[in-house]
Amino acid sequence: MPIIQVKNGPRFEAEFNQKLVLALEDHGVDMLHRCGGNARCTTCRVEILEGSPAPAKDEEKDILLRKGFDPNVFRLSCQIRIQGDLVVEPALTVETAGMDAGPRPKE
Repeated sequence: MPIIQVKNGPRFEAEFNQKLVLALEDHGVDMLHRCGGNARCTTCRVEILEGSPAPAKDEEKDILLRKGFDPNVFRLSCQIRIQGDLVVEPALTVETAGMDAGPRPKE
């Protein structure tokens, strides 16, 4: 099983092909995901510090660019299917943003 390490946070085993946002939330990371995992809001963005997720699709790159984020630095955790070990740093959490997480993304 892939290992996910959150900078300054938990380290855990994740299910292969699970959405990263769900794995993070299920292991106690208070992730924002305001649009419910539809690649529209960028609140679930993470920086990939180590590991290589599948390349971002155009839809993900476009929304990151429109919102002013470099898609070479940030990825949307709702769009990443876990394929291997990753070290990530969430950009926003419920605690730091001061809002509720939003609807749980679908599998």
